[in-house]
Amino acid sequence: MELYIHIPFCVKKCDYCDFLSAPGTGEAQTAYVRALFREMEAVKEECHQPITSVFIGGGTPSILDEMLMGELLEKMNACFPIQPDAEITIEANPGTLSAEKLEVYRKGGVNRLSIGLQSPKDEELKSLGRIHTYREFLESYDLARKTGFSNINVDLMFAIPDQTCEGWTENLKTVAELEPEHISAYSLIVEEGTPFARRKLNLPDEDAEYRMYEDTAAILEQFGYRQYEISNYAREGFACQHNTGYWRRDHYLGLGLGASSFCGRTRFSNTENMEKYLEKSGNPEQIRENAEELSREDAMAEFMFLGLRMTDGISGEEFEKCFGVPMDSVYGKILEKYKRLSLLQEKDDRIFFTRKGIHVSNVVMADFLL
Repeated sequence: MELYIHIPFCVKKCDYCDFLSAPGTGEAQTAYVRALFREMEAVKEECHQPITSVFIGGGTPSILDEMLMGELLEKMNACFPIQPDAEITIEANPGTLSAEKLEVYRKGGVNRLSIGLQSPKDEELKSLGRIHTYREFLESYDLARKTGFSNINVDLMFAIPDQTCEGWTENLKTVAELEPEHISAYSLIVEEGTPFARRKLNLPDEDAEYRMYEDTAAILEQFGYRQYEISNYAREGFACQHNTGYWRRDHYLGLGLGASSFCGRTRFSNTENMEKYLEKSGNPEQIRENAEELSREDAMAEFMFLGLRMTDGISGEEFEKCFGVPMDSVYGKILEKYKRLSLLQEKDDRIFFTRKGIHVSNVVMADFLL
């Protein structure tokens, strides 16, 4: 089983961000962490299986001061049966890290750091509304290495305003030369309700975005990174265990404001109302919303479209083991359709996207909804 803990605070909301996050005072952060403690105490009996991975996301978890985060990690370790070899990740932003915080993370069991860079060019960082410079990122990255972190992810974003294919190539090479163990490279999606959605942006066209995506895989491969998922690249042995668990439909428990969970065949999420969460976090049944009991058909569809996110794809043998019927008996016509179009291919009982197919993956995945 996996564990997710949501920290909904940030210094400043980025201009493209539609995540459940906002600035918060020190008092608000303390009150929220205390509410998290109450939720942990209330749900710890639900975790009968060992915890194989933990992801502390946000927002910006590294905004919490070291004492508060230390208490959070201590409480987490006390409440849940976390395996000794569990992958424990914390998200961090440059400008919010310090040597003291990093030491607390290490002491609390954190062994993977995910740093939100987005771009090594200060002008691009400014256009995205980021709070930091590239120099601050380098200082944070160097501190993390000196503190002993040997598993670091760096987030990058492409197809951003005024970016060229050549500029994106420069960004990739700049970051790859730092030799992080993992790189996540996402294309910008302009979400409704964000400042970006209200602006006229000079964005790369579809052809340029296509080339940027293909260049990402080609360039990072030269630096020793394997693409294992649509937007993720890792050195051997450093694929993110937590996210891979999501795509394989492992069970996970989400704690905190708006956090999602998948237990048994039920998906649900916590309230996004902060006042309600602070007041009732100790009574999980009062903060859980949007509960959905997955039908067998829903579970089959999730197996297909989540599994296809990974470049290794999905296994017919695993499908039949899960559902008791051959994959072809349910999805044979759809699979053949996309194999004929050269969007899917099959090898050694595994079905996965072709390079061409990845670019229309959302359309293909939607076809698996029965």
